[in-house]
Amino acid sequence: MSRLPPFSSLLAFDAVARHGTLTRAAQELNVSQPAVSRRLVMLEDDLGCKVIDRSSRPLKLTAEGQELYDVLRSGLARIEAVIERLRDAAASDSVSVSCGSGFAAYWLIPRLPELEQALPDTSIQIISQAHTDDTATSDVQIRFGDGNWPGLEVGVVLGEDVFPVASPAFVEKSGKQLTVDTLKAERLLGQHRDAGAWYNWETWFDAVGSPARSKLRTLDFDSYALMVNAALAGQGVCLCWAGLLDVFLDSGALVRLTDVSAGSGRGYFVTFREEEAPDSPVRQVAEWMISSSTYTDKS
Repeated sequence: MSRLPPFSSLLAFDAVARHGTLTRAAQELNVSQPAVSRRLVMLEDDLGCKVIDRSSRPLKLTAEGQELYDVLRSGLARIEAVIERLRDAAASDSVSVSCGSGFAAYWLIPRLPELEQALPDTSIQIISQAHTDDTATSDVQIRFGDGNWPGLEVGVVLGEDVFPVASPAFVEKSGKQLTVDTLKAERLLGQHRDAGAWYNWETWFDAVGSPARSKLRTLDFDSYALMVNAALAGQGVCLCWAGLLDVFLDSGALVRLTDVSAGSGRGYFVTFREEEAPDSPVRQVAEWMISSSTYTDKS
């Protein structure tokens, strides 16, 4: 097993190599000049070769010293960069939040100004996941499910209350009253995902007591954001999770087509580590999300 020289000797060598004098190296390291000299001697004894040419002024490196300095400076530069990044992150109280792309686009991002106003000293990093139940190494996670995640603190943000929406242009073009039954003949926008975890059109019709007896005409997407964009463009009807598309419903860009909705015990939950301190930025961000919820249990 290889043995490295004492780190203090390597730091003394690095300082002398950069400054060219023992005096300036000692000032940087906040030690005496003889202490720097002793550390250099200790390093050379350990290596069995000279690393500093003491006959020149300023001091110069030997060939062996230059080889050592190159690899040492590379390693120290990487250490310094990481330390600087960690210090910056700690100073800014950065909190990473992972969530599905749909939740990020339609719930979290519109509320960022309010979050920044409530926690002005906290920097937020948003990590978009393909699905909200993806495992994430973030500080705070927004997950879709039943709220059962042992070992984590859990708070509800949105319950599952699902109903159909479309653009006014699509409603006008259809030319008829859009009800649960007549929707089955329309173009229905959906997603490629596990029907057991989310409502799709088949399970939604079943949940509201009107099962589809024939094949539905669907256009599927691989993300909720793409599906919503298609609905905004008048391409069909999509399912809306209450509280997620309020910005479009409030503006009239999308309209709710029926009062009928499907609920469940599932929903969007915020999770974070139980050991977070009461005043930690992570807990403050999570609790702000919970307090911003307009959730009503409709299961």
